[in-house]
Amino acid sequence: MVSSDTARNVVGILGNIISLFLFLSPVPTFVQIWKKKAVEQYSATPYLATLVNCMVWVLYGLPMVHPKSLLVITINGTGTAIEIIYIIIFIIYSDKKKRLKVVLIIIVEVVFVAVLALLVLTLAHTTKKRSMIVGIVCICFNIVMYASPLSVIKMVLTTKSVEYMPFTLSLAAFANGLAWSCYAFIRFDPFIIIPNGLGTLFALAQLALYAVFYKSTKRQMEARKGKVEVGLSEIVVNGNANSKRTGPEPLN
Repeated sequence: MVSSDTARNVVGILGNIISLFLFLSPVPTFVQIWKKKAVEQYSATPYLATLVNCMVWVLYGLPMVHPKSLLVITINGTGTAIEIIYIIIFIIYSDKKKRLKVVLIIIVEVVFVAVLALLVLTLAHTTKKRSMIVGIVCICFNIVMYASPLSVIKMVLTTKSVEYMPFTLSLAAFANGLAWSCYAFIRFDPFIIIPNGLGTLFALAQLALYAVFYKSTKRQMEARKGKVEVGLSEIVVNGNANSKRTGPEPLN
């Protein structure tokens, strides 16, 4: 029979793989930024939010805070490194005003995590108390991060289109939340279950919306494509008509 520790490790490794996919999902965006040498209208907020979220989870997974949480450290340490790379690219290709704002936010985040770590490790003398304090902070940051799709859900309901809500990303978010919820259930950890349970529900809502509005999205995209084709045909026809009158005008 498989022990609970073995099952937990297997689920945790699966959670690491899925989470890595989520962390790497913005790569096409940053490739585009690198090619255009400009951030244009992209915002650094999601990457800054994910960075501080990963940092507090690394703190939570430390042996002196929450023992036997190595897999929490590995994925969130990797996530921290990936988000730092994203933010560096963002800083390089943003204007002076955006650059200054991003740098100031990073400083605030690093100082916040450092102060939190210092206070927890010096004032809380048991791993139970440390886990509770850092765990509550982690829940708050995770809820904020997982609540970000609410704006997308609102847009879908307004437009009745899932064009800008990628199916694979929603599916991966659902699998990620489910994997980490199972991980936390095997050896009960409310600080991991609560945010990831909510994340699973948010992702499930996105998948349900995708199922409901998939057909209407296809109709809208086909209608838009038809209008573009009609517009192009009119340009071609008008262009041909004008080309027939390119000779000199007749004298009166």
